[in-house]
Amino acid sequence: MDGSGIPKRYASKRTLRSVKAPTNSIKTALPQDIPYRPLGRTGVKVSIVGLGGWHIGFPRLSATNAHEMIRTALDAGVNFMDNSWDYNEGESEKRMGKALKDGYRQKAFLMTKVDGRTKKEAARQIDESLQRLDVDEIDLMQHHEIIRFDDVDRIFAEGGAMEAFLAAQKAGKIRFIGFTGHKDPEVHLYMLQVARERKFHFDAVQMPLNVMDAHYRSFEKKVLPELVKDRIGVLGMKSLANGAILKSKSVTATECLHYAMNLPTSVVITGMDSKKILQQGLDAARSFRPLSNATVKGILDRSRPAAAGGKYELFKTTSVYDATAYHPEWLGEESKRTLQLAGV
Repeated sequence: MDGSGIPKRYASKRTLRSVKAPTNSIKTALPQDIPYRPLGRTGVKVSIVGLGGWHIGFPRLSATNAHEMIRTALDAGVNFMDNSWDYNEGESEKRMGKALKDGYRQKAFLMTKVDGRTKKEAARQIDESLQRLDVDEIDLMQHHEIIRFDDVDRIFAEGGAMEAFLAAQKAGKIRFIGFTGHKDPEVHLYMLQVARERKFHFDAVQMPLNVMDAHYRSFEKKVLPELVKDRIGVLGMKSLANGAILKSKSVTATECLHYAMNLPTSVVITGMDSKKILQQGLDAARSFRPLSNATVKGILDRSRPAAAGGKYELFKTTSVYDATAYHPEWLGEESKRTLQLAGV
């Protein structure tokens, strides 16, 4: 183990693919009271806490306040910026793009996601994200919301989204490639299996990691060991399940964040829709120390009864957070071969 609590086998090394070295000043320009960890094999270090992009586009949060929060986070040493093409109809990306002006882009490791499963649709969304964010290059682009087995098949198929990602990477539009999902660890494992079969190595994978996931349909138990073994960057999300876990009254917000940080995560992405919640994230990152086995056991013992059946992890057990289920058009059209075989 190193000083961050991450296994030494998770130490940063160059990626297997030929990707140009980081051009920003992340390592020297940011305050050091926020811990940093390696992002898999990429050679990049990211802050232990990341600013979630969904919340910053909420209508109840003014654009001015969103800009201030993003810049406050960056000034404090939070360099990981999360976003997605579909967040708040593009408003989240637009707000972040404006906040990254005036030299702030140089402080940020910028990630966003797209939903397109076809080469055509993914390429369109990648270009639209670049335009909204007003940048020439995105540090990490991810296949978003991989929640169905056929998402995997479509992405890796001929004419699938992976072709658009690789073309964008070759063109210098994106540096690294990852994927996200919140529904079932088996789908994540299938994505990794298919990638392995095609000799492709993901740079990062995003998934729910929280005190209740440990008890139900667990990404921590099934997927996390595979990512650590392959030295893939681990992006933890849903550490508080958009506040739902706190409603169980079994754990505190800080305990939730510290639990996720105690895992071999590269970064724990958390939604921040107010200065108070931003400060909560900063305080949790600054105060984090590796948890003792007794502390972890205590947290898990308290959360176990409430975790039964995934009733506080709505992203696993309901369609409330399945944006692509409500907007299948975002995925792109089925292939001609599929339509012909289906007789449609």
